Amino acid sequence: MDKLFGGAYKGKKVLVTGHTGFKGSWLSFWLSELGADVVGYSIGIPTDPNHFRLLKPKITGVTGDVLDKKKILETIKKHKPDIVFHLAAQPIVRTSYLEPIKTLETNIMGTANVLESCRQVKSVKAIVVITSDKCYQNKEQIWGYRETDAMGGDDPYSASKGAADLVAATYRRSFFYPKDYGVKHNTLLATVRAGNVIGGGDWAKDRLIPDIMRATSRRETVVIRRPKATRPWQHVLEPLSGYLNIGWKLLEEKTEFADNWNFGPDESSSLSVEEVIHHTKKHWSDIKYSIENDSSDFHETHLLKLDSTKAHIGLKWKNVWGSDKTFEKTVNWYKEYYKNKKCVTSKDLEEYVKDAKRLSIEWSIT
Repeated sequence: MDKLFGGAYKGKKVLVTGHTGFKGSWLSFWLSELGADVVGYSIGIPTDPNHFRLLKPKITGVTGDVLDKKKILETIKKHKPDIVFHLAAQPIVRTSYLEPIKTLETNIMGTANVLESCRQVKSVKAIVVITSDKCYQNKEQIWGYRETDAMGGDDPYSASKGAADLVAATYRRSFFYPKDYGVKHNTLLATVRAGNVIGGGDWAKDRLIPDIMRATSRRETVVIRRPKATRPWQHVLEPLSGYLNIGWKLLEEKTEFADNWNFGPDESSSLSVEEVIHHTKKHWSDIKYSIENDSSDFHETHLLKLDSTKAHIGLKWKNVWGSDKTFEKTVNWYKEYYKNKKCVTSKDLEEYVKDAKRLSIEWSIT
């Protein structure tokens, strides 16, 4: 495992903000398997149950808020990471309507605080800022958004992610300009965006898959309010392989990769909410659902897709699992947890890497 991504992470000190969240816990675990010395920075445990607690990865944990400028700077100064993956955020669209100021502060100023702290610590050679596919100004178009499309957002969450992306772009141009690398600075910065990420261990509220799994475990019927809303669905390991891929290139001092990158699923993985229900029922027949009209005033996007051509060509990155395998692995993870109290994350990661090797994907070749 430690030879993946060119062995770039073996022995490296890596800081992951938001390490106790869904994606953060998967990323921290994978990094530890790659031989990295991982330090996590998070405000606390966001859910109960919690994937990070189940995994118990061998990492150093620091409790802190990204809005605490002093604490994040002290943490980076103390641990002197080679690379920082910034995931800490308020990640839920509906919550952003209830807590707009907190969402904007956390996602925008939290990002600025992390970048400013990195700027003051010379050990940091690479930064990967994780935003969202919702950072784009969504026009409900049928084709995917490219990295050159405009940032935007009609809801507080989307606006916060678009703004976070702009903050990262500002730091890249002002302080970490790739053409000045090795002369005026020694840090490379990239931003990455993914689609609707699913997989075992997500227990966040107001997310489709966690809502389905929770309801089914209690023998309840899950209520679906926007059955026609269409999203690009991908297993959590897909974008993480992209993030790690970019980090690898930045650590190798390849300045052309200090840019914006989409890591979305294939076209066939853009499915409506109701289609997702049917996919999950194939693997857990106990799933029951009902459709009700959404009477809330919250605006949510009906159609959103990413174009990942740049990553396909520039990074030779591609998806390993199609939608069928993605839903199979996701549902079976929850079934193992709820029926047998088992956490099969390690098994899923091993299978994912083996499948990537069979496809001869560049990052998996050792």
